[in-house]
Amino acid sequence: MKVTIENKKGLEKDLKVFIDKKTISGFMDEKYEEIRKDVVIKGFRPGKVPTEILKRQFGKAVYGEVIDKLLKDTTTKALEENKIKPAGQPKIDLKSFGEGKDLEYIISVTELPKVSAKGLSSIKVDEYVVKIDPKETDKRISEIAKNQNNFKDADTNYSSKINDLVIFDYKGTIDGKEFKGNEGKNTQLVLGKDLFIKGFDKQLEGVKSGDIKNVEVNLPENFPEKDLIDKNAVFECKITAVRIPEEVIINDDFAKNMGAKDLSNLKELISKQINDEYKNSLAMITKKSILKQIEKEKLDQLPGNLIEQEVKILSQGMKEDEIKKNQKSLEDQAKKRIKTGLILNAFGEENKINVSQEEINVEIQKQFRMMPGQEKIVKDYYEQNPAAIDSLRGQIYEEKIIEEIKKKAKTTKKEITKEEAEKILKEENENILKEQAKDNKKDEDKKKRAIKPKKVEVKKSKVTSKTKTLVTKSKKVKKVSKK
Repeated sequence: MKVTIENKKGLEKDLKVFIDKKTISGFMDEKYEEIRKDVVIKGFRPGKVPTEILKRQFGKAVYGEVIDKLLKDTTTKALEENKIKPAGQPKIDLKSFGEGKDLEYIISVTELPKVSAKGLSSIKVDEYVVKIDPKETDKRISEIAKNQNNFKDADTNYSSKINDLVIFDYKGTIDGKEFKGNEGKNTQLVLGKDLFIKGFDKQLEGVKSGDIKNVEVNLPENFPEKDLIDKNAVFECKITAVRIPEEVIINDDFAKNMGAKDLSNLKELISKQINDEYKNSLAMITKKSILKQIEKEKLDQLPGNLIEQEVKILSQGMKEDEIKKNQKSLEDQAKKRIKTGLILNAFGEENKINVSQEEINVEIQKQFRMMPGQEKIVKDYYEQNPAAIDSLRGQIYEEKIIEEIKKKAKTTKKEITKEEAEKILKEENENILKEQAKDNKKDEDKKKRAIKPKKVEVKKSKVTSKTKTLVTKSKKVKKVSKK
């Protein structure tokens, strides 16, 4: 294989590839030997069919298969040997081909620019640590204790009231007839919460242990038997117990019921929980600051095809005239995203950051826990959508890069109170709203300047700190044009 490179313009390159007919013939012979073992032709023993016969019957198919494989293999090799990382799929233009001929073709490719991540060593990071006041922890534990359903048995002559727990067995009928799902045993209701069938527990106020009470209600829209929805049902309830609320004592036993070792351990866990509630949001502010600093890094050239692709993503859902009006704004935003992605990717490569299959599995398991009962749906989604796995891998890769940048950055750790954390988050939200208002005003000004102003449905770009991780390697051929 002989490769010559022609620089067209900027990052655009043409690679002329030449493969002599002798090399191609060798691959053809190997392919004939491979198929000879399986071909069955009348008059010849298995594995003994002459090559000339094979050529007459399978020549075109064999040549096509050999050339397809050769194009893929040599394209990848040509790019790798010349250290060219394509920005997207390369295109192939066949110049000379055919059985008994040399193969000559041109690879047209847009190259990713050479990017250095050395500038990231000057990144400055504010890292926040929220110091939780013990009083705040005690307050949260008290709130948890108040919400605990702790009850004790009432006297036999006690009549139930709101906030009491009533335990009963029931049997329901509609027009005197039983129906599917009409019975229940040991059912427990806290009166006043109205969590069973609307209006049900209100009718259980005033009952005593041992009473039999008929409760009349309309079956709700979410009732499992659809043909019974909104039907009037009568439930005969046999009251087995009435229990009254009991004050929860916050002690070691309470802590153990909450899954902690003791009260001291519970306080530690609750303090960490409160801290974590702010940790993720504050970490997003830190990440946004890092990305803004990366945006200021200089990068002379950006691949035009990547800019076009990013503009398409940013303008999804927008009307054609709206895209034209906002073309420059969309291109500027696209350039920022691509530049940030390239620099992050360069940093990832320089620091040998990778994403393992185990890390992807852990992330999917997190989603299982967030969607209980829908694990199979999530599993099927990822199994049937390779692009979703690639997207997940990209997110994990980006997060690992950001964490590594934090380690190498000039970090200022700031210990703040819960109130200070809330103030920082409030200011960040206000800044986001100001940016959105500024964008809205720009859009309004453009509409006023238009010759024929008309109402345009604008889809706002979601404010996010995520950047697109760019694919730097490609092993597939996008298009073959024959000339």
